[in-house]
Amino acid sequence: MARSVGPLKAAPAMVGTVGAVSAAAALSVVLAACSVNVPDPAAPKPSPSESTLSTPTITPGHDAEAVAAKDLPLGAGGTLAPGDPVTVSSRLEEVPGWSVVHSGMQGETRYLKTDGCAVVVRVSVNQGPLVVPGDDAGSTRELFRYLDPGIAVDKLKPTSLRWGQDSAKPAHRVEVLALESAKPSGGTAALVLARLFSNPASSVYVSLACPDSGTLANARADVESQVALVPPA
Repeated sequence: MARSVGPLKAAPAMVGTVGAVSAAAALSVVLAACSVNVPDPAAPKPSPSESTLSTPTITPGHDAEAVAAKDLPLGAGGTLAPGDPVTVSSRLEEVPGWSVVHSGMQGETRYLKTDGCAVVVRVSVNQGPLVVPGDDAGSTRELFRYLDPGIAVDKLKPTSLRWGQDSAKPAHRVEVLALESAKPSGGTAALVLARLFSNPASSVYVSLACPDSGTLANARADVESQVALVPPA
């Protein structure tokens, strides 16, 4: 059964941390520790909210099925309706070697693999202060800047994850931005995949940290095949 990651309770604890001095080197150090730290107190802080059960909403003129039935590149973020966040469905724990460390803790699920790799998946809501209206790429860059003002956002590269959790239908992809670091001396190889969806003002963040580039490549393949971003119904 697929495991879902729900919305985050309070956004300032947002996702994992990306490093502080050099985007690549610090990314490896911080993600290896799987810690949460926002180094810039002056940055705009999304307002907190209580996690509550809610009745699904319907936006007039919004065709949720049509959105889910095709790829979602960064430039198509405006096709999502405001309100309900994009969530995550994961079968990573079904892959040999992977296990769940914890699930559903403030919107975060953490996995470990027997080869030493760690993956953190986090969903955050109330990201309005970071949103560039109608621009998911710009919003995602602001998310990375919020996590670490020292990140060179021009180093972020587009890649994709699965879009939708229905394996019986043709696979679709959702574009995200990625920051990858090579292993520094005494550190780990790390990768961050993230997207801030501007219309729902919510984000999905996936971090991977592994002992070396080979195990990172294997972990990335597992994540790309077993972790899916799920559009609102």
